[in-house]
Amino acid sequence: MKISVIGSGYVGLVAGACFADMGNDVICQDIDQGKIKTLNEGKIPIYEPGLEELIKKNVKAKRLLFTSDFARAVEHADIIFIAVGTPPRDDGGADLSYVENVARGIAAKAKKPKIVVEKSTVPVLTGERVYQVLHCSNGNAEKGKCIQHMVASNPEFLREGTAVSDFMKPDRVVIGSDSEKAKQTLKELYAPLKAKVVLTDIKSAEIIKHASNSFLAMKISFINAVANVCEKTGANVEQVAEGMGLDKRIGPSFLNAGIGYGGFCFPKDVDAFIWIAERNGYDFALLKEVQSINRGQRKIFVKKVEDSLWVLKGKTIGVLGLAFKPNTDDMRFAPSIEIINELQAQGAKVKAFDPEAMGRAKEILKGVEYCNGMYEAAKGADALLFLTEWDEFKKIDLGKVKKLMKQLIICDGRNMFNPGELRELGFNYVSIGRL
Repeated sequence: MKISVIGSGYVGLVAGACFADMGNDVICQDIDQGKIKTLNEGKIPIYEPGLEELIKKNVKAKRLLFTSDFARAVEHADIIFIAVGTPPRDDGGADLSYVENVARGIAAKAKKPKIVVEKSTVPVLTGERVYQVLHCSNGNAEKGKCIQHMVASNPEFLREGTAVSDFMKPDRVVIGSDSEKAKQTLKELYAPLKAKVVLTDIKSAEIIKHASNSFLAMKISFINAVANVCEKTGANVEQVAEGMGLDKRIGPSFLNAGIGYGGFCFPKDVDAFIWIAERNGYDFALLKEVQSINRGQRKIFVKKVEDSLWVLKGKTIGVLGLAFKPNTDDMRFAPSIEIINELQAQGAKVKAFDPEAMGRAKEILKGVEYCNGMYEAAKGADALLFLTEWDEFKKIDLGKVKKLMKQLIICDGRNMFNPGELRELGFNYVSIGRL
C-alpha cells in the first residue's frame, strides 16, 4: 500500500519504518527541514533500539523515504497517518493546532479521496473535527462537490525502548472509524502482523488510548501508595507486588514501586483524560489522586536523601540515570528533573551520568556536573542516587564504588539492589517500600 506519515517524530518514525518493513511504499514527511536532512544523511534524531537499522534497511530497499514536501506526501498516499505532536496545554487539554494544520493541508492538496488516520494521541471527538475540516476547507463545502475523505483513529501503544518490537508484535491493533471501507483497508494493512484487531467506532478508539495509559499510570501510583504503607508497617513491597501480580485479574506488569512514572505519554494522557471528562461534565477524581501520588513520590524520595545525609546543603550527590526509563534518551517529564531541581534548591552539588540522555538533559538541567561514566559520578559523592534502571547500572562494581565515595550512602529509586547485600558491603542503603 502507498502510505504517508505526516510527522517524523518518535511515533511517526517508528510507524513509518515498520510499515515499510511490512512491504509498503512509505513517505515520512516533516516540516522540520533540519530533521529531514539528518534522516536523509542516515542519522536518527532519537535513540530507540533497532530503529536505526530498520530505517537504513528500508531506505536501501527504496520502500522508505523522507521529505519536507507536504504536497508530495499527500499526492503519494492512499492512506495518510497524522503523527504530529499534541503537546499539553496549561489547562491539561491537548494542543491540536498541528493536527488541524495537517487536516487543512490535506483538504487543500488532495486530488482524490484519502483515508486519513489519527495516529497522534488525541481527545475524543477529534475525529469529528478532522472530518469537518477535510470536507469544509477546500473552498467548496457544498454537498457532493467536496472530495469524500475517510477518517479513522488508530492509536499507538508503543513503549519507548521497545517500540519496534511493540509495533511488529502488538497485543492488539485498534481501528476506529465510521467508514467500513476505512476499517477494512486498515485491517488489511495490519494483516501481516497476525495480531488481534479491535474494530470500533472512532470515538471509542480515541478513548481507548487515554483509558489504557491512565489505567497503567493508576497501577503505578497504586503500588507506590502500597510501598509507603509497607515502609510504615515493616512489610516488603516487592513481596506484596509478587503476591498481587500472580492473580491473573491483576498481573505483574506496572507493579514496580519507585519514584513514579514519567515520560511524555502517561503524564500528558492522564492530564488529558481528566480534561476530557471535565469538559463533558464528569469529575475524574480518581485520576487526580493518581497524579497527586505520583508527584508525592519525588518529594518522598528527596526526603529520604535528606534524612540519610542530615543536611543537603554543601553535599555532593551522584546521580545515575536521567532518562525517564532505560533504553531511551527521552527526558520529558523525567522524575530526575524534579528530584535534581529540589536537591539543588537545597544547596546540594549534583554530578550525573546517563548512557544516552546526557545531551537532552543538558538542555533542561543546569548547574549539573555531567560525568563520563558511572564511577566518575560516584567519585567523592556523599550519596549516590539510582534514578533509572539501566542494565549497566545493575552490573556496577559496588566494591569499586565503595572506594570512590566520600560517604557510603546509596538511595535507590528503582529498587535495583538487594538491601541485605548492600548493607553487608557497608552501605547505608535506602530504597522504596523495603526496610
